Amino acid sequence: MRTRDPDAKRDALLSAGVSLAHEDGLGQVSVNRVVAAAGVAKGTFFHHFGDRAGFLVELHRRFHDRLAEDISAAIGDLSPGRDRLLLATTAYLDGCRRDQGTRALLVEARAEPAVRAEITRRNAQFTALAAADFAALGRPGAEAAAQLWVVMAAEVAVAESARDAVIAPLRDALAGFLPGGRGSHAP
Repeated sequence: MRTRDPDAKRDALLSAGVSLAHEDGLGQVSVNRVVAAAGVAKGTFFHHFGDRAGFLVELHRRFHDRLAEDISAAIGDLSPGRDRLLLATTAYLDGCRRDQGTRALLVEARAEPAVRAEITRRNAQFTALAAADFAALGRPGAEAAAQLWVVMAAEVAVAESARDAVIAPLRDALAGFLPGGRGSHAP
């Protein structure tokens, strides 16, 4: 008897989508191109995602789930504050550098109506995490500061993705916005 991993084709479709988005941009990720790259039937795509919009939402979700796992692993049970925020941000930036499709999933996805709600949800999740750090730092308007931090970190990720390298001066400038020291993106 043959056993099948029920998620193998789904994962193949998502991997193909990320590769295509990385190579050609999110706008060029069509159902036909994804199924051809994944080597599966078109019906398999629709079975797992319903339509292209559902697929794009899942691409975005999967990308950010990995980043959230990276952040959680990096900060562990650290108390909120500068060190935790910098560790979380470094994990986020390093995860964006590791994963293909960063530009497509951070910039181009904003233009996809189906993905906007997921972007809002993720930004709120990361903002809430960072708001605790800004509050611990005694920052007035901690939530607003955290919201700006999330946007600035995403812009650093996009710049690093475009250059395909860590841009230490940008990371240092980001860290310089925090009380407790200038530069040095490492805590």
